[in-house]
Amino acid sequence: MNRPWFQFYQTDVPHSFNVPDLSLPSLLDKAAERFPDAAAASFFGKKIKYHALQTLTEKMADALYSLGVRQGDRVAIMLPNCPQMVISYFGALRLGAVVVNTNPLYVEREMVHQFNDAGAETLVTLDLFYEKAKNSMGKTTLERIIFTGIQDFLPLILKWLYPLKAKREKQWVEIPPGEGLYHYRELMKNTVAREEKVDISPADTALLQYTGGTTGVAKGVMLTHKNLVANAYQTRLWLTDARDGREKALAVLPFFHVYGMTTAMNLSVLTAAEMILVPRFDVKQILHTIQKERPTIFPGVPTMYQALNSVEDVEKYDLASIRYCISGAAPLPLEVMKKFKALTGANLVEGYGLTEASPVTHANPLKGTNKEGSIGIPFPNTDSKVVDMETGEDLPVGEVGELCVKGPQVMKGYWGKEGETQQVLKDGWLKTGDIARMDEDGYFYIVDRKKDMIIAGGYNIYPRDIDEVLFTHPKIQDAVAVGVPDAYRGETVKAFVVLKPGEQVTEKEIIAFCRERLAKYKAPTLVEFREELPKTLIGKVLRKVLREEEIKKQQQG
Repeated sequence: MNRPWFQFYQTDVPHSFNVPDLSLPSLLDKAAERFPDAAAASFFGKKIKYHALQTLTEKMADALYSLGVRQGDRVAIMLPNCPQMVISYFGALRLGAVVVNTNPLYVEREMVHQFNDAGAETLVTLDLFYEKAKNSMGKTTLERIIFTGIQDFLPLILKWLYPLKAKREKQWVEIPPGEGLYHYRELMKNTVAREEKVDISPADTALLQYTGGTTGVAKGVMLTHKNLVANAYQTRLWLTDARDGREKALAVLPFFHVYGMTTAMNLSVLTAAEMILVPRFDVKQILHTIQKERPTIFPGVPTMYQALNSVEDVEKYDLASIRYCISGAAPLPLEVMKKFKALTGANLVEGYGLTEASPVTHANPLKGTNKEGSIGIPFPNTDSKVVDMETGEDLPVGEVGELCVKGPQVMKGYWGKEGETQQVLKDGWLKTGDIARMDEDGYFYIVDRKKDMIIAGGYNIYPRDIDEVLFTHPKIQDAVAVGVPDAYRGETVKAFVVLKPGEQVTEKEIIAFCRERLAKYKAPTLVEFREELPKTLIGKVLRKVLREEEIKKQQQG
């Protein structure tokens, strides 16, 4: 297979490597052995060292075992980024259990679907979610719920103050006694250590990571220990001069999402970096955190970088500690990239991945040729090609088709869905569902998702082309183009726009701006101004939601 991208690898990035025969808990054990006194996590100023984190995860494994959890059992974790998330994740994996990452924003209906589909018997979650967790118990396979509170790992003063604040804001929850209900603190305090250890194979399933469900019913992606260890190592090799035991990662990408789990948690553990745990993205808090904690690695999504760019007095913050930023989950607009680089001096590059690949498969070199608008080149041990969407035949350089990837990070399959697995996996190649092209240098460009493509008047229109133009408008803060039904053209392009604070512009002005920069058939014919756009928790705009809103509006007439 021709791999032109190798010539653009940084000199110290290998074309391939032997994926270590390790489980995920082994990564933590190695970090604790090499850097026992290095900070593993920081949570509102409270530090946990690597040897302490290792001990806590061993204790969590013992606690779960005492409740009846065994190898292969599914343990759902529904937590924001906090120490208990990391402890529960590695604790469950030590038992050979399968982690089921669950979004804390899920409503009861979504929880019931996921827990039943996975066959999860155990849930670890926040006391704040008591009602929906308890309600889901009788409707699912759940047998036990372990409740923890944010206060369990706060520094002493904040631990005293938190209950007062929570009660004042009516967010304090007392967990009543009940069958199958447990308190994290009590469980950990009373657990007796086990002598026997579980033998975990790298081929064992470590994780059921559910796809977002934005393109249909959410499916459980089976990711093995080898998949996830391989992707952590691949990402580590890309960060050529990262220093083991000395880096700090701003961990604001949620760990329950595969992107945050790999680039902010697993990568940190592999490199013995300090995870600066941030439960949710608040732009002013992030600026203060960067200035105070001095993170060096900041994996994120475009909306995070854009939000920081847009802060009026951002120049007063010292953001110079940041060295590495790989942006994923959505296209990175050029204007956002340029402004953030100018603001921080950091290397901000666009990468690409998907849940079914653990998730990262491509990235622009951090110190090398960074092609604007490109997702970059395949990671070590990763092959990539573009195929015809109808025939599946390989396409030549420059032609647009479906992106396929192959590598040790590609999933085992979909949980309980052999037919759907066979549709996307063939001879080790994963069909991504994304439309792409490759240039003569081996750099790949995502044109759009198959399901996002707009067909107007017989023309195929890729929303990303329009998004890029909208982001260059000086008065626009956020924007997205969506195909909406049109009686004459089949579909037409509608732009949903969020303006910068204090700015004003008309629909006609935005349409004219786009027509100057796009072919006429691509330019929006409709513009709607919004205060904000609907997004997933990690910042991916939900085009499907906007389209459904538009269809409903038209039906109501």
